[in-house]
Amino acid sequence: MPEYLFVYGTLMSTAAHPMGARLAKEAVNLGPATIAGRLYDFGKWPGLRDCHDTRSIVHGEVYALNDATRSLDWLDAYEGIHPAAPTLTEYVRARRTVQLCDGRELTAWVYLYQWDVRAGRPLPEGRWRPAPTAVRSSPASEPALHRAAV
Repeated sequence: MPEYLFVYGTLMSTAAHPMGARLAKEAVNLGPATIAGRLYDFGKWPGLRDCHDTRSIVHGEVYALNDATRSLDWLDAYEGIHPAAPTLTEYVRARRTVQLCDGRELTAWVYLYQWDVRAGRPLPEGRWRPAPTAVRSSPASEPALHRAAV
């Protein structure tokens, strides 16, 4: 059974980011999808929070991962996830239900923002668009506190 990943930020095909290009080489883009949640803009990247209000949705894309173990390993590093200290990282990887544009539902991995959202700008339309210069640095060149989410 394939593993799926829902992306809503720098990893989307429309973001023109190098890590999104890497994902596109390792996975099959199944197209547009939505997830229940609230989206916040933190400048160079967005953050998604769980929300049980079915009217609050976030738009993104779903990928079928060719080699989930390998891809999720580098994606966790990109998102700054530290398995030994999950409460110290901005994001946590979790499984959530997503809906494809044709109405089908899948369970997919998604990176959820777990810190205080007051530093972000709410995006009630549920869509994040990168600023023209919003190219995210690699984990090695940018502190974990300021790395971006998918």
